[in-house]
Amino acid sequence: MRGRFSRSKVTVAFAAAVASAAISVFIMRTSGQTPATPAARPARVGGKPNFSGIWQANNEANWNLQAHAALAGAVTQPGIFPYEYARVPAAPVLALGAAGAVPGSLGVVQDDGQIPYTPEALLMKKENAEHWIDRDPELKCYLPGIPRAMYMPYPFQVTQSIDKIHMAYEFSNTARTIHLDKVEGPPDDTWMGHSVGHWEGDALVVDVRNFNDRSWFDRAGNFHSDALHLVERFTLMSSEIIQYEVTIEDPKVFTRPWRIAMPLYRRMEPNMQLLEFRCNEFVEEFMYGGLRKKPLVKHWEGETMAIDITRKVPTGDRFYDWYSGK
Repeated sequence: MRGRFSRSKVTVAFAAAVASAAISVFIMRTSGQTPATPAARPARVGGKPNFSGIWQANNEANWNLQAHAALAGAVTQPGIFPYEYARVPAAPVLALGAAGAVPGSLGVVQDDGQIPYTPEALLMKKENAEHWIDRDPELKCYLPGIPRAMYMPYPFQVTQSIDKIHMAYEFSNTARTIHLDKVEGPPDDTWMGHSVGHWEGDALVVDVRNFNDRSWFDRAGNFHSDALHLVERFTLMSSEIIQYEVTIEDPKVFTRPWRIAMPLYRRMEPNMQLLEFRCNEFVEEFMYGGLRKKPLVKHWEGETMAIDITRKVPTGDRFYDWYSGK
């Protein structure tokens, strides 16, 4: 009896507490009061707009910077004669169904919407697209480079001070620093480049150089050389929207400079934070599984299909290119 009575009292007390909390919330709402909100962000830092916060693009630029129709898959093959023009998903993405498709896009390339490749570079771009699974650095979890890190489907965080702006990206846990003071350049070319910024009124303008030639602009095979030079422009359209514009120049690959532009949106969740995405450990089998004496992943069987995997390891120069991500 005593045990049952004690549990009953606890139950009644818990119910009373829940009811009391509900009444308190009701009183606060009906009396015009609202729960406390986080302190407002400083509007300016050192007299300049404050870009601090967590941001994310909301577009399809990581699939392809240029306008494109929706596709059945990132890797496709011709349909059955006489409908070869109707591309169908190729074996590597077939089992993904709609999740493996490519969404359409109006594109983010400005002016005429075209990327002005030289004839030789355009052939390489098309070859890259045909070998997307083998060549895209994103699939290998390599650093994304700039500007791609800005519009991948992952958030990034900006921390702003008087003479430095730090950007931390969730993808591959990478980062860069925009130097607003005078600094020496890096001793060698890098994936993320070397960023030096200055203010033009309330617009942040960033000059980025010292790139290697290993990153891509998107999943469509758009690429650059180690001569890449960017001029980024960040403008606050409101406290929650940044207008992001980039002028891209690379005389080894393009016949003239060209531009992309897009809005970046502040993530407004009250508990928003960057989470770790150390994808390098997720791709070890994808990249190096073929080097095992006994393959670990070689067969998958579902309810509607079975897929067998035969690993190939490139030889000679192609081995180096495959291993290094080129």
